[in-house]
Amino acid sequence: MAKNNTPKPVKDLKYDEALIELQGILSALQDETLSIDDLTTSIKRASELLEACNSRLRTTQKEVEEIIVKLGLGD
Repeated sequence: MAKNNTPKPVKDLKYDEALIELQGILSALQDETLSIDDLTTSIKRASELLEACNSRLRTTQKEVEEIIVKLGLGD
């Protein structure tokens, strides 16, 4: 049975999974092990992963700030 190399949709990844995949792409770029044929696909994927990670960080920050205000622990 052939292995399916289709990556999981970004929206289905946990933050840590997205970060690990992003680090893998960065490592391949730095080590120059990424083929020119895969370069565009990898850069697009990295962009999607970055966007998802940043969105999750902003959402988490907002939620934490709301909790702090609710608990009366803010400035």
